[in-house]
Amino acid sequence: MHMETNFNPELEEGKVAKAIEKQTAKIPSDVYLWAAIGAMGVSLALQLTGARHKSLFVGQWAAPFLLLGIYNKLVKLEGHD
Repeated sequence: MHMETNFNPELEEGKVAKAIEKQTAKIPSDVYLWAAIGAMGVSLALQLTGARHKSLFVGQWAAPFLLLGIYNKLVKLEGHD
């Protein structure tokens, strides 16, 4: 069974996606990891000071930062159009 690496070769990324990928590929992957850890730390600090709603808001930033890091890594490994 042969598996294709390029699932849909006739479709290409749009101009906006290409521009974003070109810029985000320049950012080290560590930045996203540290941003997620920082968001968790700030969330903990806010929780300890009693700012529970702000703590929950900031705490929810960790997952998107990690997802952006994965996207960044994929763009670096697979390249962009």
